Amino acid sequence: MDHLRYCGLSFEKQRAVFLDIVSADPLIAETLSRVRALGLPDWLVVSGALYNSVWNHLTGKPSGYGIRDVDLFYFDESDLSYEAEDTVIRRAAKQFEGLTLPVEVRNQARVHLWFEARFRGSYPRLSSSAEALSYFASKTHAVGVRFGTDGQLALVAPFGLDDIFSFRVTPNRALDNRQTHEMKGARARENWPEISVVPW
Repeated sequence: MDHLRYCGLSFEKQRAVFLDIVSADPLIAETLSRVRALGLPDWLVVSGALYNSVWNHLTGKPSGYGIRDVDLFYFDESDLSYEAEDTVIRRAAKQFEGLTLPVEVRNQARVHLWFEARFRGSYPRLSSSAEALSYFASKTHAVGVRFGTDGQLALVAPFGLDDIFSFRVTPNRALDNRQTHEMKGARARENWPEISVVPW
């Protein structure tokens, strides 16, 4: 049960542990360094690469285990065209050449334009990258980090961190995302059998 040693602690204590773990992970550290150099507006490295790295650390698995890619959000309302986003994606691809994992870049100002066609459900127009975390299928996955103006790593976690440190995947019913919650929960259990999945 040592992997649960941080569950139930205060948010401030969990926040410090979380940031220590992700900043020490070589994959995350290198990604964050390269993202910073891109200079994207309102950017966040989010989700799987972060909480998976915490689970790897707490269960003694190597860096990068179970992680498919790194998700990078940014928010730019100045041009909502596909072409503008694609230009950023291409620029980012050059920046991330040589990383061990692919980096998926998405402008959160555009999600409402394509979400319904892809997932058959409506999606609100967002006002920031951080707001997107509130609509993730599982509360556990709603985490993001970026460098603040002080140069320190800052955390965005609208539902806190206790689900991550409790190895618990908890549904977020803000949207009808049951299928995504169940699919990601099942996949997580394959890699980290310590995980429990809360039913939708």
